[in-house]
Amino acid sequence: MPRPAAWRWLAPSYLSAGFVAVLVGYTSSAVIIFQAAEAAGASPEAIGGWLAALGLAMGVTSIGLSLRYRQPILTAWSTPGAALLAVSLPGVPLEEAIGVFCFCALLILVCGLTGWFARLMQLIPQPLAAAMLAGVLLRFGLQAFASLESNTGLVLTMFLTYLITRRWLPRFSVLLVLAAGLAYAAFGGQIDTAQTQLAITLPQPTWPAFSFSSLLGIGIPLFVVTMASQNAPGVATLRAAGYDAPISSLMIWTGLAALLLAPFGAFTVCLAAITAAICMGPDVHADPAKRYPAAICAGGFYLLAGLFGGSIGSLFNALPPALVLAIAGLALLPTIAGSLQRALQEPGPREPALITFLVTGSGVTLFGIGAAFWGLIAGMLSLAISGYWQRNR
Repeated sequence: MPRPAAWRWLAPSYLSAGFVAVLVGYTSSAVIIFQAAEAAGASPEAIGGWLAALGLAMGVTSIGLSLRYRQPILTAWSTPGAALLAVSLPGVPLEEAIGVFCFCALLILVCGLTGWFARLMQLIPQPLAAAMLAGVLLRFGLQAFASLESNTGLVLTMFLTYLITRRWLPRFSVLLVLAAGLAYAAFGGQIDTAQTQLAITLPQPTWPAFSFSSLLGIGIPLFVVTMASQNAPGVATLRAAGYDAPISSLMIWTGLAALLLAPFGAFTVCLAAITAAICMGPDVHADPAKRYPAAICAGGFYLLAGLFGGSIGSLFNALPPALVLAIAGLALLPTIAGSLQRALQEPGPREPALITFLVTGSGVTLFGIGAAFWGLIAGMLSLAISGYWQRNR
């Protein structure tokens, strides 16, 4: 007798991919959320409420959108946006900060309703989208092996486990690598739970206030950074993996979720790129059409993280940094390889794709906008000058 569909969603490959995606998301940038909230004058309780609201928003949208389109659609907060807020919000009243969040969410919602963002993304050729994704993920692959220097035994154990399981148990590779890393760290006394206290956190609303100077000086840059550094790479990640979810609908739902939860501290809800790629690799499932439960599992972990608010950050911080870097890099290796193959397999756009990959992988930030955006710009400029579009009309 076949198992119910819901039980199939709890397969180890789905659970491990979803957990690693949330683990990487929180450990890589949760501290920036704390800095942004503190800059706005939020109390420690309110900061926990911000993380609770963000977990709720990302959990609901990840589960809902993945079920709706049967594709691994994972949402996230805007890490570049949080960094922008951390340096822009000091001196700004908390009520005005909430007003900025509402304004940014409204602009994203308008992008979805008008469809202009979807039309813009259609101009990006598939090889450039794949090259940009490979460039975004490059630093995670490099950091996985660079962490050998700081914690050789732990990372080497995880790497050898990865090689062995990829050979004989590829579907369970990420889960077993994570288990090996946790076991090594636990037996070596590298997991510090002394400061870890789990407590349920409920988000508290703050009535927004609107200031023209705040909306213009912080709201517009937050919107631009979110669209250029998060949503554009998020869409490119979906396209590079062969998925075709309607972009405008994704913008509408993420914008609406952010607008509804902005008074509770959800400063942005956007498409994930790096963490989404973890849920799209061949290790999740051989059939791309059956990988979306991994994003649903990630949504479940988001909800769990949101329930415990700020406490979950201390739990993730108890793990050694090398373990997080290693599991992120190793989990993304198949995706990096596949993206590079798709980017460079066609001779026509090969050099523009290579330029996109290198600029994106460089990590350069100009005018507050991250490398993924400039990588696409450099690749598109290279295509235009090379006459690629004229030859392929």
